[in-house]
Amino acid sequence: MPEDRVVVGSIAGAFGVRGEVRLKSYCSDPEAIADYTPLYTKDGRSFPVVVLTGITNNGLTAHMDGIVTKEDADALKGTELFASRDVMPDLPDDEYYYNDLIGLSVFDTGGNNLGTVKTVVNHGATDLLEVTKMGYRDTVLLPFTKAAVPTVDIAAGRIVADPPEGLFPDA
Repeated sequence: MPEDRVVVGSIAGAFGVRGEVRLKSYCSDPEAIADYTPLYTKDGRSFPVVVLTGITNNGLTAHMDGIVTKEDADALKGTELFASRDVMPDLPDDEYYYNDLIGLSVFDTGGNNLGTVKTVVNHGATDLLEVTKMGYRDTVLLPFTKAAVPTVDIAAGRIVADPPEGLFPDA
């Protein structure tokens, strides 16, 4: 995936039998996903036109170019959708695209290396940084809040964290 693309959502499966999809939008304004076309998949497929048709539980419904049957839509279930960074809005200083956080090194306030951001997840309450450390099998979910992550320096490729007590066993 080119670095100039940002994940904006995913296809959650078919909606009905006429090629509509259930669409999960990761945008702060969920309906804005249709404004960032064309959307791309990791394998390079593109969807130049996305027409939102409604709202469903935990998502939107949409028609997307090239998806004409229920089977087409079901085959794409779980597929992440990316937009070119140049069509995305500029963010305020304290907001970040998930893609920009993945791969950053995480240090505690004392300078100890806690690991690397593997991914960013959100289960409803807040964003969580999934941090992995070389030599460890398990990952740690670090709350992505100002209190737990006071500093993000994209240019330097690092995050300074003040994690809750006991979150990182060896820190």
